[in-house]
Amino acid sequence: MACLYFVYYLARNHLFSSTDPSSSIFSVFNAGTPSWKTAQLEVRQAMLDSWHSYEKYAWGYDVYHPIKQSGKNMGQQPLGWMIVDSIDTLMIMDCKEEVERAKKWIRDDLDYKFDYEVNNFETTIRMLGGLLSAFHLSGNDDVYLDKAVGLANSLHGAYDSPTGIPYSSVNLKTGVGIKNHMDAGASSTAEAATVQLELRYLAKLTGEVDWWEKSEKVMQVLEANKPQDGLVPIYVNPDTGKYQGKLIRLGSRGDSYYEYLLKQYLQTSEEELVYYDLYRESVEGVKKHLVGKSYPSELTFIGELDKGIGGPFSPKMDHLVCFYGGLLAVGATNGLTLEEAQKQKWWNEVRASDFKLGEELTYTCYKMYHDVFPTGLSPEIVVFNEDSTKDQDFKIKPMDRHNLQRPETVESLFYLYRLTGDDKYRKWGYEIFQNFIKYTKVVNKHGEICFTSLNDVTSLNSNGSPKFKDNTESFWFAETLKYLYLLFDDENKIPLTEYVFNTEAHPFPKFHTNDHLKTGWRRKIDDSVKPQIRENPAVAAGSKPKVPQAQPVDDSIEKEVENALKENPKLAKGDKEENKKKLNEFVKEME
Repeated sequence: MACLYFVYYLARNHLFSSTDPSSSIFSVFNAGTPSWKTAQLEVRQAMLDSWHSYEKYAWGYDVYHPIKQSGKNMGQQPLGWMIVDSIDTLMIMDCKEEVERAKKWIRDDLDYKFDYEVNNFETTIRMLGGLLSAFHLSGNDDVYLDKAVGLANSLHGAYDSPTGIPYSSVNLKTGVGIKNHMDAGASSTAEAATVQLELRYLAKLTGEVDWWEKSEKVMQVLEANKPQDGLVPIYVNPDTGKYQGKLIRLGSRGDSYYEYLLKQYLQTSEEELVYYDLYRESVEGVKKHLVGKSYPSELTFIGELDKGIGGPFSPKMDHLVCFYGGLLAVGATNGLTLEEAQKQKWWNEVRASDFKLGEELTYTCYKMYHDVFPTGLSPEIVVFNEDSTKDQDFKIKPMDRHNLQRPETVESLFYLYRLTGDDKYRKWGYEIFQNFIKYTKVVNKHGEICFTSLNDVTSLNSNGSPKFKDNTESFWFAETLKYLYLLFDDENKIPLTEYVFNTEAHPFPKFHTNDHLKTGWRRKIDDSVKPQIRENPAVAAGSKPKVPQAQPVDDSIEKEVENALKENPKLAKGDKEENKKKLNEFVKEME
């Protein structure tokens, strides 16, 4: 152990380079075989360096400019954008002193009751999610739950639309929901459908069923649109509940809709089968309509449908889409390792296909880093090549060359490593981390270290320095460094069989539903939707589908049977009780 920390001391003090692969810290160990504990310590130190810079120059502020060494708030008072979003990362990394200072600020200085409009989605996933996760990881410290309840109450009015689809924004003081000032007042689909984990966990902790009902109402309204093949346009009208426009993508404004379909199922200990049904339907839609291959390397990517299903296919892919490889892998295994999952009765060819697609997509996302010269860091967006006469797999448009230190690729690497144990995912992640260190690290005149976003990953200044953006996003702390830390973890911290991460990487414990906290609606059956096939993976293996005991209902089967008997004259003839019995059996089978 002493030797390990000596090596770490050398790296920390730059006595040999930690960015040149030929002289990296890993070269100290057997022929380049890495010590992943050392890599984990490097990530932790990067977190502390970056965090201490924020503490010194912008403590409490929502926005941090590390090069200017200044910060500012989004409104007239702080929202805790940095501190609340990051505190569970500090907890997971066992940074006790930093956690205590953050907790004191949250307790003494954070007050959400002020006259300011916030984005409901961003505030929910970052602030509410961060507080709820901190409550759990702290061993149920009420400081965090009290603040979470107060914030949730301030956000309540966002859901006071005619349909229950949340408005884009809400005033924290008045509680009045506010329509999007653009896009004809539409809310983005991802934003409307990416509050459910947070609201459900809040309901579980407080017993306030209202939060659960608000979260599920959104899903019920969205499902009633019956989107073709489970693929949804990226805007929804909160007044009508109908989708607006035709653009379909897994990038911005669409991404986490698909993520939370699976995660609602996993969060509720696989008891809310309706969400697995919706997830499975969407995966098949992605495979059918959105998956492409590049030339010449045949990289698997996910494109876009600018005019909806049946319209032209665009080979454009946001870095944001890189979450999907890890999601597919977790969806295929339910959080078990691949080896364990393959032994389960529910394992089948469909799940194997999902996992393979997840692996292929994650490799593509790694290549979006590895193949970019000179930084080895991914741009915000790439356009994949479908022309067999060209020799580059993707191009980068001038406006898309920036890097915000996003987490999605290392997120998927974390999941794939946890599920397979294959060290290649760690090696890819370490390569990416090293490039973050090399090209996004800034050392000021006092020798203090901070990290910042980049304006252009494809070129350097004339003196060889990177083109800095001078901004540190909160997800650098909350997600990117957290997933890298967990990627190199050998202790199975935050096990996937027990936790689900929200879309901002805040871990929530899984729980069971009960009579009060469970979905109160079910999908309407029609010829195009056969949920019993998707909900029960055993069906694909040939066994007869069974209706799970936890299957939710909104109206009684009895009422449906009675209505059917009244509306169908043929059924009204003869033995009504016998017909009623048969129809009752048929409806149950269709559930």
